[in-house]
Amino acid sequence: MPAEWKLKLSEYGISQYRYDELKSFCRQYDEKVEKLRALRGLGAASNAGMPSGGAPGDPTGAKAVKVISSALADDVKLIEDCCKQVMPQSWRALLQNVTRKTPWEYLNVPDGKRQFYEARRKFFFVLDQKKRN
Repeated sequence: MPAEWKLKLSEYGISQYRYDELKSFCRQYDEKVEKLRALRGLGAASNAGMPSGGAPGDPTGAKAVKVISSALADDVKLIEDCCKQVMPQSWRALLQNVTRKTPWEYLNVPDGKRQFYEARRKFFFVLDQKKRN
Protein backbone atom coordinates (compact mmCIF):
# COMPACT_ATOMS: atom_id res chain seq x y z
CA MET A 1 0.00 0.00 0.00
CA PRO A 2 1.36 3.45 -0.83
CA ALA A 3 2.36 5.72 2.02
CA GLU A 4 -0.36 7.98 3.36
CA TRP A 5 -0.29 11.55 2.11
CA LYS A 6 0.65 14.17 4.66
CA LEU A 7 -2.09 16.74 4.25
CA LYS A 8 -1.21 20.37 4.51
CA LEU A 9 -4.27 22.03 5.96
CA SER A 10 -2.74 25.34 7.02
CA GLU A 11 -4.60 27.02 4.14
CA TYR A 12 -7.79 25.99 5.92
CA GLY A 13 -6.57 27.28 9.29
CA ILE A 14 -6.09 23.77 10.69
CA SER A 15 -2.85 23.09 12.56
CA GLN A 16 -1.04 19.77 12.38
CA TYR A 17 -2.19 18.98 15.92
CA ARG A 18 -5.83 19.70 15.09
CA TYR A 19 -5.54 17.58 11.94
CA ASP A 20 -4.11 14.71 13.99
CA GLU A 21 -7.07 15.06 16.38
CA LEU A 22 -9.63 15.05 13.54
CA LYS A 23 -7.90 12.14 11.83
CA SER A 24 -7.94 10.12 15.07
CA PHE A 25 -11.62 10.95 15.51
CA CYS A 26 -12.31 9.51 12.04
CA ARG A 27 -10.15 6.43 12.61
CA GLN A 28 -12.43 5.50 15.52
CA TYR A 29 -15.43 5.30 13.17
CA ASP A 30 -15.50 1.49 12.85
CA GLU A 31 -15.02 1.11 16.60
CA LYS A 32 -17.90 3.51 17.27
CA VAL A 33 -20.17 1.70 14.81
CA GLU A 34 -19.36 -1.62 16.48
CA LYS A 35 -19.99 -0.24 19.99
CA LEU A 36 -23.24 1.29 18.80
CA ARG A 37 -24.40 -2.05 17.42
CA ALA A 38 -23.49 -3.76 20.68
CA LEU A 39 -25.31 -1.14 22.77
CA ARG A 40 -28.41 -1.33 20.61
CA GLY A 41 -28.40 -5.07 21.18
CA LEU A 42 -28.63 -4.55 24.95
CA GLY A 43 -32.37 -4.04 24.67
CA ALA A 44 -32.82 -7.70 23.86
CA ALA A 45 -34.16 -10.06 26.47
CA SER A 46 -31.60 -11.23 28.96
CA ASN A 47 -31.70 -13.80 31.69
CA ALA A 48 -29.73 -12.88 34.79
CA GLY A 49 -31.01 -15.96 36.58
CA MET A 50 -33.26 -13.93 38.84
CA PRO A 51 -37.02 -13.50 38.65
CA SER A 52 -38.18 -10.14 37.42
CA GLY A 53 -41.33 -8.20 38.20
CA GLY A 54 -41.48 -6.61 34.78
CA ALA A 55 -40.16 -3.22 35.94
CA PRO A 56 -36.88 -1.96 34.54
CA GLY A 57 -34.05 -3.47 36.53
CA ASP A 58 -31.55 -0.64 36.18
CA PRO A 59 -33.03 2.68 35.03
CA THR A 60 -29.74 4.51 35.61
CA GLY A 61 -27.86 1.96 33.53
CA ALA A 62 -30.49 2.15 30.79
CA LYS A 63 -30.19 5.94 30.75
CA ALA A 64 -26.39 5.71 30.53
CA VAL A 65 -26.64 3.31 27.61
CA LYS A 66 -29.03 5.72 25.88
CA VAL A 67 -26.66 8.68 26.38
CA ILE A 68 -23.62 6.74 25.17
CA SER A 69 -25.56 5.39 22.18
CA SER A 70 -26.66 8.90 21.28
CA ALA A 71 -23.10 10.27 21.45
CA LEU A 72 -21.74 7.42 19.32
CA ALA A 73 -24.57 7.81 16.80
CA ASP A 74 -23.90 11.56 16.61
CA ASP A 75 -20.19 10.97 15.91
CA VAL A 76 -20.92 8.38 13.21
CA LYS A 77 -23.52 10.63 11.59
CA LEU A 78 -21.18 13.63 11.69
CA ILE A 79 -18.43 11.78 9.81
CA GLU A 80 -20.88 10.38 7.25
CA ASP A 81 -22.62 13.72 6.74
CA CYS A 82 -19.31 15.52 6.14
CA CYS A 83 -18.37 12.88 3.54
CA LYS A 84 -21.76 13.27 1.85
CA GLN A 85 -21.44 17.06 1.83
CA VAL A 86 -17.99 17.02 0.22
CA MET A 87 -18.42 14.11 -2.23
CA PRO A 88 -22.14 13.34 -2.66
CA GLN A 89 -21.59 10.80 -5.46
CA SER A 90 -18.56 9.03 -3.93
CA TRP A 91 -19.01 9.65 -0.23
CA ARG A 92 -18.51 6.00 0.71
CA ALA A 93 -15.06 6.00 -0.92
CA LEU A 94 -14.13 9.14 1.00
CA LEU A 95 -15.47 7.55 4.18
CA GLN A 96 -13.31 4.49 3.61
CA ASN A 97 -10.27 6.70 3.05
CA VAL A 98 -10.67 8.89 6.13
CA THR A 99 -11.70 6.06 8.46
CA ARG A 100 -9.55 3.17 7.24
CA LYS A 101 -6.65 4.88 5.44
CA THR A 102 -7.59 3.22 2.15
CA PRO A 103 -5.61 5.13 -0.50
CA TRP A 104 -7.15 6.51 -3.67
CA GLU A 105 -5.48 3.78 -5.74
CA TYR A 106 -7.64 1.13 -4.05
CA LEU A 107 -10.93 3.03 -4.23
CA ASN A 108 -13.34 2.96 -7.12
CA VAL A 109 -13.93 6.68 -7.62
CA PRO A 110 -14.44 8.62 -10.84
CA ASP A 111 -12.32 11.51 -9.57
CA GLY A 112 -8.63 11.82 -10.29
CA LYS A 113 -6.11 11.51 -7.49
CA ARG A 114 -5.57 15.26 -7.15
CA GLN A 115 -9.31 15.98 -7.04
CA PHE A 116 -9.89 13.20 -4.53
CA TYR A 117 -7.23 14.42 -2.12
CA GLU A 118 -8.48 18.00 -2.51
CA ALA A 119 -11.93 16.71 -1.49
CA ARG A 120 -10.27 14.97 1.45
CA ARG A 121 -8.74 18.26 2.58
CA LYS A 122 -12.14 19.91 2.23
CA PHE A 123 -13.65 17.06 4.29
CA PHE A 124 -11.32 17.84 7.20
CA PHE A 125 -12.14 21.54 6.91
CA VAL A 126 -15.89 20.81 7.02
CA LEU A 127 -15.44 18.35 9.90
CA ASP A 128 -13.37 20.91 11.82
CA GLN A 129 -16.07 23.56 11.34
CA LYS A 130 -18.89 21.26 12.44
CA LYS A 131 -17.01 19.97 15.49
CA ARG A 132 -16.31 23.55 16.63
CA ASN A 133 -20.03 24.42 16.53
